[in-house]
Amino acid sequence: MPTPHLPRVPRKVMPAHLQKLWDVGMERTGEATVIEVFANAPELLDWYFDDFYQGIFYKGRVDVRSKEILRLKLSKQHGCFFCNRNNTVDCLAAGITQEQIDSIQDPSPAIFSDKDLAIIELADQMMLQNMSGELTGDLYNQLRAHFDDAQIVELGFVSAILTGVAKWIFVYDMVTREETCPVSRAPAPEKSSAPARA
Repeated sequence: MPTPHLPRVPRKVMPAHLQKLWDVGMERTGEATVIEVFANAPELLDWYFDDFYQGIFYKGRVDVRSKEILRLKLSKQHGCFFCNRNNTVDCLAAGITQEQIDSIQDPSPAIFSDKDLAIIELADQMMLQNMSGELTGDLYNQLRAHFDDAQIVELGFVSAILTGVAKWIFVYDMVTREETCPVSRAPAPEKSSAPARA
C-alpha cells in the first residue's frame, strides 16, 4: 500500500474534474493515492491528463491501439498496480484481446502482428530498467515498415513520458508496487548495538 510523505488532498476539496479522476481510480483499482498526491499541484495533473493524454496520447500521429500496447508493455515491466489495472481496461476498449494482454510479456507472432511486435520491442528498449536500451538499425527498420519517422519520434516521446512518470510515482511512493517493480524501497538502516560514545 502506498505511504507517501507528501500530504494527500482529500477528494472533497478537489475540483470536480479531479474528483472524477479520483473516482475512476477507485472504481478500477481501489486506490487513488497518486491522484491525491498529484492534486497538490493541480496544474501539473491537468497538463498530464489534458495536454499529454488528450493532446498527444489520444490525438497524436500514432493510432491509439498501438500506443495502448506500448503503454501496457511498459507498465507490465515496471509493475505499477494502478497503471496495470487502468491500462488493461483501456486496452480492451481499444480492441486488444485478453489473450494479447495476458501474453504481452512473452509475445508470440501467433497472436501479435509484426506491427505490434515492433512496438513491444521498442517498449523493451525504453523500459525503466533497461539501461542499455537502443533504437538499433534493425528495430528502426521494423518500426519504419509500419510508421513514418514522425510517428517513431512520437512513440519514443510517449514512452519517455510514461517511463519518467513511472519512476516518479515509485520514488514518491504513490502506487502499489507489484513484484516485478524494479524500484524497490530502500531497506531501513541497521541499528547499531554498540554503546554511544561520550
